[in-house]
Amino acid sequence: MFVQMFTGKVTDAGAVRDVLEGWPSGPGRDARGWLGSTAGITDDGQLVALARFESAEAARTNSERPEQGQWWESLAANLDGEASFFESSDVDADLVGDPDAAGFVQVMRGRVRDVARARQLATEGTGAWARHRPDILASLMLTHDDGEYVMAIYFTSEAEARIGERKEPPEELAAQIEEMNALDVGEVTFLDLRDPWLSSS
Repeated sequence: MFVQMFTGKVTDAGAVRDVLEGWPSGPGRDARGWLGSTAGITDDGQLVALARFESAEAARTNSERPEQGQWWESLAANLDGEASFFESSDVDADLVGDPDAAGFVQVMRGRVRDVARARQLATEGTGAWARHRPDILASLMLTHDDGEYVMAIYFTSEAEARIGERKEPPEELAAQIEEMNALDVGEVTFLDLRDPWLSSS
């Protein structure tokens, strides 16, 4: 899998949503290898969008289509300045439920000191996590060799996610959380999408 993420400050939230939600039935109809998209706007007006493709080649082919270029121009016209991009083929997906059923998505950006160990931890204990946090439907982790990462977690709802955060984890998961936190370098940025726009092929 290959994932492209872009962020940017919006000037017209309604227009941005119309452009993004119109993509699957517009330019996206002929986008080969597209798997799905997640997007939304944070409380402070930051657009966050992730597009999943079968491969980097499929994503590149889509970007080179004229209709995609026109679509991007219509989106960029509603952003304040340039968009920021993050993309990776090093993707770890954990699908416990249907991410398109999520009522809340939290995207985290940060850096870890050991990418290999962080990826291993992110995929361990799936069954235990499903029992402890049934509010988590899926997660998606993108990494770079330099340690930079993006993780998107799909929740049934924000209310259930906040309740889940306060639950005391079992010992095995507590140790996993502690080690994962110890790998972080610097501050982690949290981008909350309280009204996510979700679609899949």
